[in-house]
Amino acid sequence: MTRISGIRPRVFNVSDKTNWLFVSVHTEDGAVGWGEASLNGREPEIEAALQRIAGECAGLEIEAVSARLAVDPAAPGGLAANAAVSAVQQALIGLQAEREGKPVHALLGPLARSAVPVYANINRATSVRTPAGFVATALRAQARSYRGFKAAPFDGVTPANAGTREGQRRIAHGIDCMLALRDAVGPAARLMVDCHWRFDETRALEVLRALAPARLHWFECPLPETTPHWPALRRIRAAARDQDVLLAAAETQVGVAAFQTLFDEALYDVVMPDVKYCGGPREMLRIAERAAEAGVRFSPHNPTGPVCTQYSLHVAAVARECEGLEMQFDESPLYAQLPAEGLPALVDGTLAAPWLAGLGLVLDEAVIAAHPCKEVPLGIESLALR
Repeated sequence: MTRISGIRPRVFNVSDKTNWLFVSVHTEDGAVGWGEASLNGREPEIEAALQRIAGECAGLEIEAVSARLAVDPAAPGGLAANAAVSAVQQALIGLQAEREGKPVHALLGPLARSAVPVYANINRATSVRTPAGFVATALRAQARSYRGFKAAPFDGVTPANAGTREGQRRIAHGIDCMLALRDAVGPAARLMVDCHWRFDETRALEVLRALAPARLHWFECPLPETTPHWPALRRIRAAARDQDVLLAAAETQVGVAAFQTLFDEALYDVVMPDVKYCGGPREMLRIAERAAEAGVRFSPHNPTGPVCTQYSLHVAAVARECEGLEMQFDESPLYAQLPAEGLPALVDGTLAAPWLAGLGLVLDEAVIAAHPCKEVPLGIESLALR
């Protein structure tokens, strides 16, 4: 049996806008498992939640800790508390895989595919926030074998200002960016837009119509996934379907029950659970299975660090259906320096199964130590949904 001896947060600064928060779970026999709980600007809250978990779980066996830790949408600590639980669950399954000498996916189920399709989130890599700037980033990603691209070009738009002259100017700029991206990446590429909950219903429908020439694959997070917005979301989904566009969302939802509500309410075509928040790899797989049963597509949300990528990839390889895995693109060269054993190669828009053979991701602690936490702005998920 393997007992927990400690849980440590490691905040790693990526840029002026971004910290990634990794969690190392240590056992009495010297093994280390890694998880990720990145949530910009919420690091102190996550660290406090991890300290509480560490006190409750010290000396317990891996399986006992995994069984007692559960995410809860109504948790007093909100998304930060659930991020802490999710990160520890990631690390625990990594430790179990190492102990049993198996890859993580083997603890989840049989492989459903030999390669996982991925797409590039080009948003944070695009420092020049113009149509030409987005195009330049997308073309770099395309040259590296990506076949799908996602951007979030509606900077500064909020539900409160979306109908104002300034809001309309910013919306028009974002539309220009997406139309330029379609022209640049060609008709065969998948193109997605992330709205980051910035619109009201009227503006969401206007933007959707204006983007018809961009032939979007999906329209993501136009409104918060809260109960008062459900009727509007159904209308937006119907309008998107008229344009052969999917409606995607749910990156901040927590636990399978919350996702089941979205399925029951028929709000989305694609759900995007994030292994950092939804409850960890096993809970993400349960969500994926419920999605398949409901006829909803599954696409893991993954715009942050390599630990989230690893566990999302293992779940995506096992899930009954997988629309594709998000990958952060070029926000920082530090991404590639973190894994001690390097990163998998992207081949024709997919990550192939050989990377799945490893027993777990090991992070270079010297790299982490060289880039300590810095104060960064709250992430959009906190600003929009608090």
